Amino acid sequence: MVVEIGHFALVLAFALALVQSVAPIWGSRTGDIRLMATAAPSALGQLLFVAIAAAALVHAHVVSDFSVVNVVENSHSLKPLLYKITGVWGNHEGSMLLWVLILALFGGLVALFGANLPASLKANVLAVQAWIASAFYLFILCTSNPFARISPAPLEGNDLNPVLQDIGLAIHPPLLYLGYVGFSIAFSFAVAALIDGRIDAAWARWVRPWSLAAWIFLTLGIAMGSYWAYYELGWGGWWFWDPVENASFMPWLAGTALLHSAVVMEKRDALKIWTILLAILTFSLSLLGTFLVRSGVLTSVHAFATDPERGVFILGILCLFIGGSLTLFAWRAPGLKPGGLFAPISREGALVFNNLFLTVGCAIVLVGTLYPLLYEMATGAKITVGPPFFNLVFGAFIAVLLVAVPLGPMLAWKRGDLLAAAERLWLALALAAIAAAAVWWPSTGAILTALGVGLAVWVMAGAVVEWAARIKLFRAPLADSLSRARGLPGAAWGMTFAHFGIGMVILGIVSETSWNEERILAMKPGEVVTIGGYQVKLDGMIPRQGENFSEEAAHFSIRRGGVQVTFLEPSRRMFATRRTATSETAIATFGFSQLYIALGETDKTGASAVRLYWKPLVTLIWLGAVVMAFGGLCSLLDRRLRVGAPVPARKAGSKHVGPGNIDPGAPAAPVAAE
Repeated sequence: MVVEIGHFALVLAFALALVQSVAPIWGSRTGDIRLMATAAPSALGQLLFVAIAAAALVHAHVVSDFSVVNVVENSHSLKPLLYKITGVWGNHEGSMLLWVLILALFGGLVALFGANLPASLKANVLAVQAWIASAFYLFILCTSNPFARISPAPLEGNDLNPVLQDIGLAIHPPLLYLGYVGFSIAFSFAVAALIDGRIDAAWARWVRPWSLAAWIFLTLGIAMGSYWAYYELGWGGWWFWDPVENASFMPWLAGTALLHSAVVMEKRDALKIWTILLAILTFSLSLLGTFLVRSGVLTSVHAFATDPERGVFILGILCLFIGGSLTLFAWRAPGLKPGGLFAPISREGALVFNNLFLTVGCAIVLVGTLYPLLYEMATGAKITVGPPFFNLVFGAFIAVLLVAVPLGPMLAWKRGDLLAAAERLWLALALAAIAAAAVWWPSTGAILTALGVGLAVWVMAGAVVEWAARIKLFRAPLADSLSRARGLPGAAWGMTFAHFGIGMVILGIVSETSWNEERILAMKPGEVVTIGGYQVKLDGMIPRQGENFSEEAAHFSIRRGGVQVTFLEPSRRMFATRRTATSETAIATFGFSQLYIALGETDKTGASAVRLYWKPLVTLIWLGAVVMAFGGLCSLLDRRLRVGAPVPARKAGSKHVGPGNIDPGAPAAPVAAE
């Protein structure tokens, strides 16, 4: 009965989405306030019914209801409770239900917190959101029903893919989807504004918090996915330029450009056309990622579905929304006013430079991802575009961008002085030069490593120098500087943390890539290997029994200078139901560096295949991403970034400032990166 309730709730959500997709927008066109007012309750009702459907599927997995095909194919009665729950989205049907749940969640949040939006804009935004939802409800109900029954019901399930039975799967997909799907709000705002014909600085103010929230979640989702692949797959790598990894990275690049562009639009009422286009393209890239994962056009450890029917359906959705939105954009864009003017050397100019390199970088990743697919379609031959291409081409473009990152915040709005900005960054430049020299001097052949370290220090030091300049550190009494620091808006703190986090990520990447040590060998109990200054001794093998697997663990003693500092126990697990073996890595963290051990098979002589890695400063990659996300959170919590935040009162006699009457002299809130 619970399963039927869930299925019926999903159908009701689809019905409400159809109502929400028609009534509010018709009311907006006819001026009927009552029809426009149906948008919010429809969005909240849709969220309620999707939540009921999701809860019903979770219940089926938890109680091991093997009359449901989805449970049979992805669960097992002996599986731990946590993995029964995460197994809900560890498959195609369940993950699509999570997709529409998050889509409905964002629509519900707009309904709840968009009270200060103009009625017509709010109605159009929720209607566009419902268009997207309706398409995916139809996709789920027609091709990917998670509530399909099987009769007779088997006594046991097939278990979840062992690789997915990990805590990372409890965190990674929800975070990633909150980012992926969260950009649908920016898309809906863009399409709604094009329909309404009203695009101004107020629009940028309304859309930025939603875009910023999606960017935060996508940043954390990508970082969590990277770390999951790093420790779970046993390859010792943290990024493989896998097509599905690229599919999540492209919306992040476009979304970062969108956040920066929206700053210029709000501050100078400029870049309107470009900002609207970025809002459309960012979510379009999210839809493209959904197509790549679920169409079967590529093979990846991340990919779910291989059913051509599903691929064609999603391709239709992709063409409908991308093609439709770009057609609407092409129709409306020529009528948009260009907005304010600014000099090339200015804060606005720096943000345009930022956008240029981010979008070119995104295009490079897109071409490298799709070219093998297009080439195979055209010739029938298979080729691969791997890390050498991406590292060289994408890396070169991003390196140029990173050189400019500290300079942008030092420039004035409208017209700046590049030389003066560079002079204010002399300390950051000096620290970067010292760091590069310290790396290059002992080994004159490591010029690229030295430049990479110098670039990372330049970005981090530049962020700190800009923050110090804001509070007049060492140029005013300490108490005054502390008072200024406490008074800084959240967006200013957010910019500092976001830029500093980027520097941390670059430093981690350069260090791990340049100084990584690797040993692949067969070890017998009692043997010792030295790596990264640590002595690793295999003490022996330990058999164990888990809830739904058996494993053989290896006990390693880790010593430094003859003194034991820790021990590690990697293992090989055998899942009898799936008849699949996995390698569970063991990792010890020393400062920001890690010692990594993966265990292979044991041969007849008792020797076990072992992969050992020393990863210097590797944790900075993920810690930097967390710092970036924290910077985004600081900006999001800035009162000036909240939708509907009051505009500071003007002097008596001034004209009232409302949503449709933007005061060009009013201060605009900066975003996390600016």
